[in-house]
Amino acid sequence: MTVSLEQLRRCHVAVDLGAARTRVYVKGPGLVVDEPSVAAVNTRTGSLIAVGALAEQMTGRTPDYIRVARPVSGGTVVDIEMAQRMLRHLLGEKLRRQLRRKPWLRAAACTPHDSDPLARRATVETLVGLGARRVELVDTLVAAAVGSGLPVEQPTATMIMVCGAATTQIAVLSLGSIVTAVRLPVGGDAIDHAVIQHLRQHHELMLPSQSVRPLQLALSGTGLTARGPAVTEIHGRDVATGLARSVEVDTAAVRQAIHRPLTAVLDGVGKVLRDCPPDLVADLADCGIMMVGGSALMPGLDQMLRDATGVPVHIAEQPDTCAIRGLGAMLEGEISPMVLDPLAS
Repeated sequence: MTVSLEQLRRCHVAVDLGAARTRVYVKGPGLVVDEPSVAAVNTRTGSLIAVGALAEQMTGRTPDYIRVARPVSGGTVVDIEMAQRMLRHLLGEKLRRQLRRKPWLRAAACTPHDSDPLARRATVETLVGLGARRVELVDTLVAAAVGSGLPVEQPTATMIMVCGAATTQIAVLSLGSIVTAVRLPVGGDAIDHAVIQHLRQHHELMLPSQSVRPLQLALSGTGLTARGPAVTEIHGRDVATGLARSVEVDTAAVRQAIHRPLTAVLDGVGKVLRDCPPDLVADLADCGIMMVGGSALMPGLDQMLRDATGVPVHIAEQPDTCAIRGLGAMLEGEISPMVLDPLAS
């Protein structure tokens, strides 16, 4: 792990700053914030108009003087000041007063695997600006594995796949540490973009920004599988005329468009398995791959991985909150490390 469990037990609050959603866990009360990582700002006055779900509803519907900002991209804070303002409003005055009473406020935060020092520093500075005196960083892969109930502290292999909005992280863990891992710049946003480009090129149709993800699930719950109706009716705006138009879209063609960005994910899984020691690969044949993250809920994605790898694939319970629940379990002291005492000579 990036930090010891003893240090994490001293933390009072845990934060998971994701590209899609921001989650905050407070020691004792539990998960207190689970909102989209979006903020709406009045560019004339610089004031914050809305954060979270309300700001996300404003996307694509605002006048010129209102800017909808996303201060987090790919698990990395790209706008520290905006991220601090967003977190401050998401926490609320009452909870901020409770945290200010801590004489030495410690915070824990998830960081993507193999993130660069500037990205880690941006996360630390964001929480320090909110009053944290010390910030402990935990790899998202380890936190998600703990939150999904995997026995990460045991000397057996566990494979975790974190399917986020901007990135996909894959790793094999053993004895509480990462044996081999890879981070890919492919996530739910890349799949959305593939659907948008397909409809624009083949049907000259533009979709509202918030209707892309429902379109993926509108394939009659079949997602990447071949079952279901052959066509789906889609409503959007004509590229040439700008008028509203409905078209009958071939669902097989949409599935093919979704498959293209996911080939990189399959290549990443193969790379992790090739770099993994043979003994651990043998363990994975029994326990399989655990999928977490919001994009893990895409219907048919688990079956696609089963067909490509030949190992069992499981989707965690409440996969979108596994990382923050894992951090919370570490804060509450629910995880007991495997003690490896040196042998007496």
